[in-house]
Amino acid sequence: MESAIIVRGKMADSRHIELNEAVPGLTGDVEVVLRRVARAPEESRPDVFELIASLSAGMRSKEEIDEQVADERASWGDR
Repeated sequence: MESAIIVRGKMADSRHIELNEAVPGLTGDVEVVLRRVARAPEESRPDVFELIASLSAGMRSKEEIDEQVADERASWGDR
């Protein structure tokens, strides 16, 4: 059974497609099936690491967190 590779791109003109990523290891004749896709909104999302860095530090000490984790684990019993 042959596998399909799905790659997004856009029509450069009526005979050429610009792919968003390379397709390594594929040579020779191929069959192309085109399907219009909905465009994602072009709003910029913050980088997850920038978001985390922007958050204020917590107010609990390491000891308080360790105690909470130990209490939680103790409540599990013999699971």
